Amino acid sequence: MMDDIVFLVDCDNTLMDNDAVQRDLRDHLEREFGAEARDRYWEIFEELRSELGYADYLGALQRYRVDALNEPRLLLMAGWLMNYRFADRLYPQALDVIKHLGQWGKVVILSDGDVVFQPRKVEYSGLWDAVEGRVLIYIHKETMLCEVEKAYPARHYVMVDDKVRILAAMKSGWGDRLTTVFPRQGHYATAPDVASFTTPDLTVERIGDLLQHQLPAFAGREKESTP
Repeated sequence: MMDDIVFLVDCDNTLMDNDAVQRDLRDHLEREFGAEARDRYWEIFEELRSELGYADYLGALQRYRVDALNEPRLLLMAGWLMNYRFADRLYPQALDVIKHLGQWGKVVILSDGDVVFQPRKVEYSGLWDAVEGRVLIYIHKETMLCEVEKAYPARHYVMVDDKVRILAAMKSGWGDRLTTVFPRQGHYATAPDVASFTTPDLTVERIGDLLQHQLPAFAGREKESTP
């Protein structure tokens, strides 16, 4: 059965302050292992992200372990990551926004990431339950539009994401069938290349601002922007 509208919502820096999660991880690494170990972990993290195309926190830890076989405390780092209180890092009103959008159509978490840490983040933050298990996690979600359509067929889609690059790529694929929504949050939102991509259909300063918008703003009937 085809829905009239489906809302696709990113996780990191859209519903959750992932920049803050990373700051906490940096602080923990420095506190437990020192600045040199912290810097080395993030160096590996960025190398791995370049290779894989997504953030792999546990994979970076596994690779870092090769350099630190004699550091027994490193074994506890995986536990710290897996037991992090992700619910505390949801943006204000993030769950309210999911409920608000849900009055008009299905809300689906559409995220990039690995198959272990990213699903746990979504689950332990409360987002999994908030969308009733409608969660899709890919490596490059902007290239998976056919798969999204198969999973959640709809006449119109809405994509809420902090990365203008992702929004522009999806708009190129779906055209007028997609309304792009850009919450100007997180470090990607202020990247130098933001202006080089197609202007999103709707821009807000924070995810909670979507509570002020009604269905016409999302259904491709008007363009809106909050100052």
